[in-house]
Amino acid sequence: MNHNKQQSSDLGHDDDAALSDFLASLMDYTPTIPDELVEHFLAKSGFQSPDLRLTRLVAVATQKFIAEVASDALQQCKARQATVVRDKRDKQQKDKRLVLTMEDLSRALHEHGVNVKHQEYFADSPSIGMDPASRDE
Repeated sequence: MNHNKQQSSDLGHDDDAALSDFLASLMDYTPTIPDELVEHFLAKSGFQSPDLRLTRLVAVATQKFIAEVASDALQQCKARQATVVRDKRDKQQKDKRLVLTMEDLSRALHEHGVNVKHQEYFADSPSIGMDPASRDE
């Protein structure tokens, strides 16, 4: 029984050491999201800490979340455009651009527990708002 306690405390020590190493490595890492921006939103939500490592940890977590949402939105966009290609094969074969719509982004965010409602005036068609000459390209 004493052996099990020692083994679990060794695992806890390993986890603590790994966490300490990770937090120390954050000091050398420059996240995509600037520290000032993260500090602004943390302060706006009522959180303040003088420890830069915590700010960077939030920045890294935010960066990962944004990357996952963007990747999921891209998959939604590809799936949506694949169904359009089946319906309008000839015309869509020429146009290989991927156009991210609010619907794609909303679906990706919904998968991550964020519900987004947008106003009806948003353009959900890729050709809305484009110059009429460039619509046919």
